[in-house]
Amino acid sequence: MSCSKYPLALAIAGALPFTALAQSNGADTLDEVVVTATRTAITTDAALAPVEVIDREAIARSQAGSLGELLRGRAGINLSNQGGTGKLSALFVRGSESDHVLVLVDGVRIGSATSGLASFQDLPVALIDRIEIVRGPRSSLYGSDAIGGVIQVFTRRDRGATNVRFHVGAGSHGRREVGVGVGGGGERGWFGLDTAYQRTDGIDACRGSSTLFAGCFTEEPDRDGYDSRSLSLRGGMNIGESLELQGNALHVRGHNDYDGSFVNRSDIVQQALGAQLRWKASDRIDLRFNIGSNQDASDNFIGSVANGDFASRRDSASVQADIALADAHLLTLGVDWLRDRIDSDTDYDDTRRSNRAAFAQYQGRLDTAAFGTHDVQLALRRDDNDQFGGQTTGTAAWGLDFADAWRVTASYGTAFKAPTFNELYYPFFSNPALRPESSKTHEVGLAWRGDTTRLRLDAFTTDVDDLIAFDATLFIPNNIARARLRGAELRVDSSVFGWDLGASASWLEPEDRASGHDLPRRARNTARLELDRGIGRFHLGFTGVAEGRRYDDLANLRQLGGFSTLDVRGEYAFAPDWTLQARVANVFDKRYETAAFYNQPGREWSLTLRYRPMR
Repeated sequence: MSCSKYPLALAIAGALPFTALAQSNGADTLDEVVVTATRTAITTDAALAPVEVIDREAIARSQAGSLGELLRGRAGINLSNQGGTGKLSALFVRGSESDHVLVLVDGVRIGSATSGLASFQDLPVALIDRIEIVRGPRSSLYGSDAIGGVIQVFTRRDRGATNVRFHVGAGSHGRREVGVGVGGGGERGWFGLDTAYQRTDGIDACRGSSTLFAGCFTEEPDRDGYDSRSLSLRGGMNIGESLELQGNALHVRGHNDYDGSFVNRSDIVQQALGAQLRWKASDRIDLRFNIGSNQDASDNFIGSVANGDFASRRDSASVQADIALADAHLLTLGVDWLRDRIDSDTDYDDTRRSNRAAFAQYQGRLDTAAFGTHDVQLALRRDDNDQFGGQTTGTAAWGLDFADAWRVTASYGTAFKAPTFNELYYPFFSNPALRPESSKTHEVGLAWRGDTTRLRLDAFTTDVDDLIAFDATLFIPNNIARARLRGAELRVDSSVFGWDLGASASWLEPEDRASGHDLPRRARNTARLELDRGIGRFHLGFTGVAEGRRYDDLANLRQLGGFSTLDVRGEYAFAPDWTLQARVANVFDKRYETAAFYNQPGREWSLTLRYRPMR
C-alpha cells in the first residue's frame, strides 16, 4: 500500500495510537443494548461477537443518501455496486459470498428466495432508526445464510410526546427527496408512521461492450434513473402488567432504469411485515411469539414489453423462551418455522419449501477474584428442510474481563447456506442435487475500554466447504469450490481534541482454495475514518473511505484499482427544531469501480432541510 495511493488508510493508522491515550472531560457514553447477536437484550460490551451499532443520530449526521453509502468501508464489509443509487448492490461480510449474510428488518428475514440476495439498495435510509451489524457465524441462532454475519435494520421508533418530523432535499443528478413522519407514546402504548420519496435521474450505469462481451454486454450511453416510495407503520401496546403486543410494516415500491439491452427498466416491491406478543410469565421466564412475512418482487421490461417477473415470499414464525436460571445465567429455548414461495413467469420445477428448526442457547457469567470475570455462550440448532434434509450448527464463545478495562474473547462456530431456487430449479441451468454450503470459523478478539475511548481487534479464520459454483463441464451449478477466509478487523471510537472519532480498518485474505486466487470483488484492505465536531449551532464532519485493489473475476485476470474518497458535510441549526444540512461526497471526484464496467457517480452534492422537535 503506497503513501500516495491510500492517504486515508495511512491517516487512520496514524490516528490510532493517539486515540488510545486520549481522554476528555466529557461524560462516559452509556453502553448500547443490542439484540441481534444473541436474540436477547445485551449490551455491546457484553457481546462476545464483534458488534457495531449505527444509531439514528449517526445516520442523520452522515447525510448518507443510501444504505450502501452508510455501510461501505466499515469493519469487515465490502460493497459492490452496479451503477449508483438504486442499482444492484452486493454486500460481502468478512469475505464470504454476497448471499452469506442474513438480513433482518425489525426481526423479519428478508431477501429473494430466487437469487438469495437482499436488496440493500431499496431499503430507505430515511426510515431507519438503527442498524446492528454482527460479524461472524450465527447459524446456531438463525439458521441458513448467516455464514459471514447478520445485519439487522430497525425502522424508526418513537417514545414520549407526539411529534412531527419533516425533511426535503435536492442534489446532483436531479436528486430530490422528501419525507414526513409522526409518532409518540407513553406507558401504555406507542405508534409511528413515516413516509419518504426519493428520485434521481442517475448516471450512465454501465460502460459495457457488446463486441467484447463485457459488463452489461451493450453500449447504451444514457442516464439510468431510480425512484422509490416507502411507508413505515409500527405500534405497540401494553396489555396489563405482563403482556406487550407490537407490530411493524415496511413497504417500498420503486422504479429502476438499468443497462443491459435497450430501454431497460424494472418495477420493484419490498415489503416486511411483523408482529410480536411478549409475555412476562414470571420474574424468571420471558416468552415471545413472533410472526413475519417478506415480499421481494421485480417486474422487468424492455421498453414496454414484459421481460420476466420474479417474486418470492418468505413467511416465518417463532416461539422463544428466555429462562433466568440464576443471576447472570440465562437459558434460551426456541423453535423457528420458515416457508419460501416463488411466483414467476419462469417455469421452476418446484416453487415452495419449508424449514423447521429448534435451538437452545446458554449465556452465563462467573466472577472470580483470582481470574477475573468470565462470560460463556453456548448455542446449538437443528434445521430440517424439505429440500436438503437436516443441518446441525453450533457456537461456543468465551470472554474474560481483566485489569479493569481489558477483555479477551475466543469463539468457534459453524454455519450453512441453503441453495437458492435459481441454483436448484432454474430451467436448464440448475442442479436439484445441490448440498448446502457449510463453514467453520475460529476467532479471537481483544478489547479495551477507557473513559471516552473504545478499541477492539478481532482476528478470524473461516473455512467454507461445498461452495456452489458454475461447473463449466456440465453447464450447471455444483458443490465444487472451497474457500478460506482469513482476516483481522480493528475498530476505534474516541474523543480527540474536541472531535468525535470513529475509525475502522480491515485486512482480508479471501482465497479460493482450488486455484489459490482471490475471490472476486473483495478488497484485501479497507479503512474508514469519521470525524465530527459541534461548534455552537454548527456541526462539521468528514468521512474518508479507502479500499485496496480487488479482482472482478475468479481467474484474477481483471483487476479493479484501489481508491480513496473523502466526504465533507456540515449543518447549521438556524432556528429551534430546524436544521440545514449540506454535503459534498467524493470531494476529489475520484473515478473508480467496485464491479468492472459499472460506473460510480463521482463528485456529488446535496442540500437538506430538516424539521425535528428538540426534546
